[in-house]
Amino acid sequence: MFARDIGIDLGTANVLIHVKGKGIVLNEPSVVAMDRNSGKVLEVGDEARRMVGRTPGNIEAIRPLKDGVIADFDVTEAMLKHFINKINVRGFLSKPRMLICCPTNITKVEQKAIKEAAEKSGGKKVYLEEEPKVAAIGAGMDIFQPSGNMVIDIGGGTTDIAVLSMGDIVTASSIKMAGDKFDNEILQYIKKEYKLLIGERTAEDIKVNVATVFKGSRHEQIDIRGRDMVSGLPRTITVYSEEIEQALQESVSLIVQNSKQVLERTPPELSADIIDRGVILTGGGALLHGLDQLLSEELKVPVLVAEEPMNCVAKGTGIMLENIDKLPKDSIV
Repeated sequence: MFARDIGIDLGTANVLIHVKGKGIVLNEPSVVAMDRNSGKVLEVGDEARRMVGRTPGNIEAIRPLKDGVIADFDVTEAMLKHFINKINVRGFLSKPRMLICCPTNITKVEQKAIKEAAEKSGGKKVYLEEEPKVAAIGAGMDIFQPSGNMVIDIGGGTTDIAVLSMGDIVTASSIKMAGDKFDNEILQYIKKEYKLLIGERTAEDIKVNVATVFKGSRHEQIDIRGRDMVSGLPRTITVYSEEIEQALQESVSLIVQNSKQVLERTPPELSADIIDRGVILTGGGALLHGLDQLLSEELKVPVLVAEEPMNCVAKGTGIMLENIDKLPKDSIV
């Protein structure tokens, strides 16, 4: 039996794996629960995420990727190994070829770390591709024509903004402002305004259920529980969409500014194409309420959220796996 080629969206928040001929077979959080004393991996993925903020002192829930790059090499390797064993793609005598996505502006050292982690976890040949390019392909854009396509891929750790033409990136920017930072801004806002300590998961619930970044476009409320900083006792408060819009204003304006800068550096002919085609939003951050409206108003071009934005990169790896033999040799690092 031969090993199958696999595509990996190695994200700060989630890992998605696409197996050639099967589609997306795995979508789990990039979290590993370890025993601090023995260094033993206890749980990986969904099971480990349930432990975040809820473990005794000797058990630690680690997120081994930070800002789209590997922060803890050994834990990343253990996590990849676990996922690859779980989906059972190894052949009897052969190893799978892997296509992994990374942010646009990572260094050669960071690229090497991703490649080494993938090889150690069972990859034969490892190809690296830039995330916005793969996301654009997964979102259904034809980037191989001589016309401008713009994609904004908002993940957990980084936001990648790129204009593509003829199958390559013309102008791009990658910033460390994405889903995790939004959660943190909400967490800090609740701490400052209500003197209430909440965890990452509660902050994420607020982001999903009530947050908006476009003034007046959402009027929801949510009851959340946390620990009162003054009394030290549990307390419940109600949070409204309007407040979270204020809390996220600064973070989102950074994405808007960078998108404008990418457009300013784009050749005029390609800019004209973008006005016709619009900008596509991909990644989990694309689901942030009102973001498409805000970007559309600020950039003066149509902005559309891709279908299943969280799966775009993994889908794109699937399409590229079909043509893996045609990939340029320099994408093998």
